Amino acid sequence: KAKESRKVRTGVGKIRYRRHTMRKGPLVIYKEDNGIPQAFRNLPGVTLLNVTRLHLLHLAPGGHLGRFCSWTETAFKALGEIYASNSLPRDMMKNADLTRIINSDEIQRVVLPAKAQRR
Repeated sequence: KAKESRKVRTGVGKIRYRRHTMRKGPLVIYKEDNGIPQAFRNLPGVTLLNVTRLHLLHLAPGGHLGRFCSWTETAFKALGEIYASNSLPRDMMKNADLTRIINSDEIQRVVLPAKAQRR
């Protein structure tokens, strides 16, 4: 899918050496470089990432969850070393339904009304 999705970008980006766009493919996460980057570098859309450089935007590009990730065994074991049990990232919000929170009566009572558009 990633190889077939190569399209010409709309707008001025074509002139600025960003001519083509392409979908993201699977993410391969590794700890030790045992020839993994050389094995996957010719596959379009596949992203290679060391487990120490793991970032949320690699796991969910554009905020869209559900990217296919392939972990090596050593990378999966290294997560325990990187994120000890007391320093594991925690949720900032208990309720992740942001539109429900914004549209709730408690918030809407405090928020100023929308300004009328002037033309």
